[in-house]
Amino acid sequence: MILACHQPNYLPWAGFFYKMAICDIFVLMDTCQFPLGRSFVCRNRIKAPPSQPIWITVPVKRKGRSLQKICDVQIENRVDWTNTHLGVLKHFYKRAPYFDDYIREIEHIYHKPRERLLDLNLEVIRFLRDILKIKKKMVMLSSLNVEGNGSHLLLNIAKKLGAGVYLSGHGGRKYLDEEIFKKEGIEVKYYNFKPPVYPQLWGDFLYNLSTVDLILNCGERAREIIMDKGSRDRARPCPIPAENNVGTGFIPVRRPRKLTFLQPVTLRYYTGWISKSNVVADL
Repeated sequence: MILACHQPNYLPWAGFFYKMAICDIFVLMDTCQFPLGRSFVCRNRIKAPPSQPIWITVPVKRKGRSLQKICDVQIENRVDWTNTHLGVLKHFYKRAPYFDDYIREIEHIYHKPRERLLDLNLEVIRFLRDILKIKKKMVMLSSLNVEGNGSHLLLNIAKKLGAGVYLSGHGGRKYLDEEIFKKEGIEVKYYNFKPPVYPQLWGDFLYNLSTVDLILNCGERAREIIMDKGSRDRARPCPIPAENNVGTGFIPVRRPRKLTFLQPVTLRYYTGWISKSNVVADL
């Protein structure tokens, strides 16, 4: 059995779901410490015109909670972040080919009141997982009653679940202690996910955005795009012409509607400006 582990991120990127798809059991590390700095656990990137990424961030309570676990993080609901995030998604993706297919479910997710960040992230992950038709088992670390730090924690998870293989991205080579896995008869394998290129709105293609960008532009073909590019270097050219303001892509998808700008959305919450060279704003 192949085991993979990951933090429960907000609006995860495609590599998160590729990792989930190629393992047998996927453990969400909800009892790990919530990162002190900026983190994908509470923020991610979407695309805005002309071709710029923006960060959308869920505000969380941090004061006096520097050592809190991810499962204990509370959302700062005094800030009207839900309407801001939903408004930004509608503003920039209204003309996406599959916007109408998914916007009602997205609205339902954002309109549901929550106190914990984890509850929000889990619902978003399940929503995207279902669209991608990934049926692998997800387990919360908090349900396993295992202890340890670093590689020892990952090893104990693997032993608890009876895994024969622990799967990690190539970045894991920097910190994983492969010897302790080897002593327990557990093989460590690494994968190298290459972010896929696909049709996007708003000009030049941007890599490593939230999977929301992929599904709103490509619909159910998103799984094929993720798995194809995750395993091969070459793919089929996309026939959608550049004059439609769609970035270079590989897999044919529904043609977008004529692009027009909507009325400006009111952004009520900023967590700070990021470098103008690659980011518009942190929302």
